[in-house]
Amino acid sequence: MTALSIVIITKNEALNITDCLVSAAFADEILVMDSGSHDNTVALARSMGAKVVETDWIGFGHQKNRGLYNAKGPWIFVLDADERISAELANEIKEAIKQNQYDVFEVPRKSLFVTKFMNHSGWRPDFTKRLFKKEVAQFSTHNVHEHLETSHKHGRLKVPLIHYSYRDFETVLAKMNSYSSAGALDAYNSGKKGSLKKAIGHGLWTFIRTYIIRAGFLDGREGLMLSIANAEATYYRYIKLSHIDIINKK
Repeated sequence: MTALSIVIITKNEALNITDCLVSAAFADEILVMDSGSHDNTVALARSMGAKVVETDWIGFGHQKNRGLYNAKGPWIFVLDADERISAELANEIKEAIKQNQYDVFEVPRKSLFVTKFMNHSGWRPDFTKRLFKKEVAQFSTHNVHEHLETSHKHGRLKVPLIHYSYRDFETVLAKMNSYSSAGALDAYNSGKKGSLKKAIGHGLWTFIRTYIIRAGFLDGREGLMLSIANAEATYYRYIKLSHIDIINKK
């Protein structure tokens, strides 16, 4: 029986998928859930031995839960296409499964912002639940910033997952747009309201929280850029939320 399935959701990840799959090669099964790639993501994944399921897109949480449903292993590790599992982390994952002390494990994550791996700014320490027994957890159904939901106690791995989250400013702008749209929809579905006043207020607070409270200033130039990007994304989320209100009142 397959012991560990690594689940990866993709759309147009040709630049990332090869290195991602290489880092996941220690798993018993690699499952790629692709939602309409029009580059060669699917062909590359299949050529490297991954099982590929092609679906529509229904949001990050729903898509990852689809992956859990299709995975064969009793243990699951959910990996993003822009993340890498080092040999050291792979060994720690295998040992955690062997020891079987917890049903869920969180892993530290080390993330890149354009030119620098961040050490502050709310990006580190950054623990995320990724390794778990299939039957004890599922993801929240948010369109973005989904999280693993479980009532089981969790352990903590030590070796960080490497996250190439923002390689350039084009990626920053693209994610700012897509995430603020998805976040606005999540906020609307939870009954929240948007306005220009809220957009300005929440955007300013996000900058203060990232740059000062979470010590983004210690990350130098990149810390300032990230703080501004976070503030902008928050501003646009509330502006888009106010337009969802307007559209639905017509």
